[in-house]
Amino acid sequence: MSIPSSSDDTLLATQAFQAFRHLLATGQVRAGQMVSMAELMKLSDFPLAPVREAVKRAAAAGLVSILPKRGVLVLEATTEALRECFQLRCVFDQEGARILASCAKQPALESLRDKHEKILEQAQSGLVTTALQIQAMEVDWALHRYLAQALQNRSAMTIYEENCDRINVLQHSRRPLPERIVPAMKEHLQILDTLQAGNPEAAMQAVRHHLAQTLRWWGAVDA
Repeated sequence: MSIPSSSDDTLLATQAFQAFRHLLATGQVRAGQMVSMAELMKLSDFPLAPVREAVKRAAAAGLVSILPKRGVLVLEATTEALRECFQLRCVFDQEGARILASCAKQPALESLRDKHEKILEQAQSGLVTTALQIQAMEVDWALHRYLAQALQNRSAMTIYEENCDRINVLQHSRRPLPERIVPAMKEHLQILDTLQAGNPEAAMQAVRHHLAQTLRWWGAVDA
């Protein structure tokens, strides 16, 4: 019988962590939920050791809190958590917008604009389906990631991706509202307008405006 190596253990732990991230990203384990190790083992289909390591990694990334003898508490959608996560994203978005607005070539902008305009047109027609809400969320993430990637900073992107995971968890704490799609798409298009106009200050202001509106929608108005 072969003895599992440390590399095998590391691989299993990584796979278990990715499985846990998927559970959080898809809302199978939701914000504010208390879950036991046994439940996580069943949901992820991994044994205890890698699940325990996955939970430790999730705790280090701010996704959960480990409560001794009680279980694992998933990040709660408190006003403080919402502000911290969205404000942190805004920091990346602002700098990315500044950089992009200063660039002569921005090949992805037209594609992003086209996707936003199509979703906006359909939402304004009143045909807000579940599929459209999913598309709107995907386009929303695409713009924010485009802004952050403009930094071309691997360390920053590591922090950004961890924050994306936290926002993903928080978003599952509230049912997507169709009426948010139209203003969100308009706010994004305003950001795209300033990028194409080559106006860094206006681009950063548009990003800040989007943050303020997002926090207002969540009921976590930025003081």
